[in-house]
Order: sequence, then structure tokens, then C-alpha cells
Amino acid sequence: MMAGGNERSMKALKEVWRRAENSLCADCGKPDPDWASSTLGVFICLSCSGIHRNIPSISKVKSLKMDHWDDAQVQFLAKHGNAVTKATYEAHIPIYYYQPTYNDCQVLREQWIRAKYERKEFTEPGKQLPYSDGVKEGILWKRGRDNGQFLPRKFLLSEREGCLKYFTKQDAKEPKINIKIDVINATFQPVKIGNPNGLQITYLKDNKTRNIFVYHESGKEVVDWYNAIRSVQFHYLKVAFPIASDNEIKNRLTRNFLKEGYMEKTGPKQREAFKKRWFTLDHRRLMYFKDPLDAFAKGEVFVGSRENGYSVQKGLPLGTQGNFSWHYGLTIVTPDREYLFTCETETDQLDWIEAFTSIINQAMTPQEYAIEAYFKFKS
Repeated sequence: MMAGGNERSMKALKEVWRRAENSLCADCGKPDPDWASSTLGVFICLSCSGIHRNIPSISKVKSLKMDHWDDAQVQFLAKHGNAVTKATYEAHIPIYYYQPTYNDCQVLREQWIRAKYERKEFTEPGKQLPYSDGVKEGILWKRGRDNGQFLPRKFLLSEREGCLKYFTKQDAKEPKINIKIDVINATFQPVKIGNPNGLQITYLKDNKTRNIFVYHESGKEVVDWYNAIRSVQFHYLKVAFPIASDNEIKNRLTRNFLKEGYMEKTGPKQREAFKKRWFTLDHRRLMYFKDPLDAFAKGEVFVGSRENGYSVQKGLPLGTQGNFSWHYGLTIVTPDREYLFTCETETDQLDWIEAFTSIINQAMTPQEYAIEAYFKFKS
């Protein structure tokens, strides 16, 4: 039970807390928040309350279960609550701005909370934001492909040119790489990169996936880069697909990988020894790498839809040869061949099967038919 306070106050607090609008964390959407900000009037989860606590000039947080709430504080909560506060602080969020959920990493959630309440980025329409100019230039620390060292590199993002470039030297005239904006994906990877602000940028070159790993010491700066990429992509796609709705375009911006992790694989003859590889499932592309931080995939498998003859099966075909040290097998069936994998644990096996099933059950788009044709031609 809630400690302290008189019964009337506790009853009033419970009533406000029970309102449907307050049943999810105001910042990350996690169900059943049991903390609140007595200065902002929002109901939040334990994790977001920790971020609020780091901004004491803006937010004072208290537990709804363990702390005492006086009458004035309860009245303030009753007058505000998640819906009223969101109507102020989330009034004008750009459609492309990534709004994190409780599954997202700390830097995304912290910068979202700071953008809302501390910097008040979304309170007025048409506000000039650091990621809304259509151009962004600055330094990001990029991991060297061969030596694994992170070195400062100048990056330039341009909506007018529709590309992201980076330069190995500050005064270099020509970029090392010029990447078209429509083939870029960006996803936060703090664990893999070993930095809380680690960002993985992937792009297609000759229809093959390439990885760039970057970070910035400033959480704000790296999240601004992320949203700048989304902004430029959004405006590019608006021109490329004029009849598409804003929401359809929003769904085509940066995406998180469906699943990543180690599995063992064998070759096409299915008699070779199984080798441990790092796998990334990026929508319909299953890529495998020797090391999670490799710049290039060693190979890619296209995962189509069930109606086109693709499926995933638990276990390996009877009589599978080749040495494998992990015993939780799965088989990807394509129209051309079967791909055999083993997982270390049953949980891993079931998670991979679930991820593959989610993709295989989706119908393919015309663009995906073109990618499938390329994969078939290549093989």
C-alpha cells in the first residue's frame, strides 16, 4: 500500500492513477507505470523516472506506491496527467522523428525525454530543429575497417544531394564514400559497438550490405544525426512516392534489425563442418559475418514469403552430416535449396524461428521481387 498521507489523498491519487490515459508510461509506453513527476504531472515507469531524476530543474519524481503525496501534488496530477501534458510537450513532433519505446536503448529514451521537457523541441509548430535543416555536417568517431580503431571523421548529410558522405581528412575535397540516402539504414547498437552512443549505419553497394560503426561522446549529437538521416530520407521519399501517405513513408525510414546473434552454419553441400557465424536478419536479408563488427557480410540469404515457397522448420533434415557443436537446429527452405543452422540454446532457436516466421508470413512487395531476382541471378 502507499505509505503516509491521509486516506482522502490516497484515494484521490489512486483514482487519477487508474485513468486509462495514465496506464502507460508517458515517455516510453511501458504498461503499469508506478512513478510520477510532481512537477510535470506525468505517470512514468521506473526506467524513465531515472532519466527524469537526472533533470532535477525540470522534473521531480516520486513513487506512487512508496512516497507520500500531499493534497496539492495530487490535485496537480489530477489536473494534468499524461494526456494534458502530452498535448503541450508533444504537440508538434515532426512525422519522421523517432519516438522510442521501452525496448529502445538508453540514449534514445534519454534524448527523447530531454527534447520534450528540457529543450521543449515540440511545443511550437515550425520550430528550427538541429535535425530539420536538410543538411548536417560534423564529426563522428568511425571504426576503422581493418584495425578496429575509432577515429574522428567528417560526415556530411545533404537533402539537396540526397546522400551521406564521409571524409577521411578534415580538409579533403573528395569524400571517401558517397552513400545514396534511399539505401541507408541506421540503428543504435550500444552493446555490439561497446559504446552507449554507438550507431550502426548500413547501406547497399552493388546490392550488397556494408556496415559503418560510429559514435559521438554527446548523446544529443548522435541522436540528432539519427533523426537528421530520418528527416532527409522522409523528404526524399515524399518526392519519390508522391501518392504515398506520410505514415506509409514513415514506416520506410530507419528500422531495427529483427534479430541478431550467433548461429552455426554449414555450406551448400551440407557435409562440411558447421562454422560459428554472427547473423543479422534485416527484414528479408539474412546476413552472416565472421565478427559482429565486420564491415562486409561473408554472405547473404534472401528470405521470401510463404506463398513463394519459403519456410522455416525446427530441426535439421534427417541424416544431416557435418560436425556441429550446437544441437538446436533450424532449416530455412527456399525454392532453390535448404539452409541449415544450429543454435546454442532452445530459446535462441525459438526466437530465430519466430523472427523468420514473421517475415515469411508477409507478402512480398514489387521491390522485394526485384531483390529476390537479383539473389537468384547472383547464385
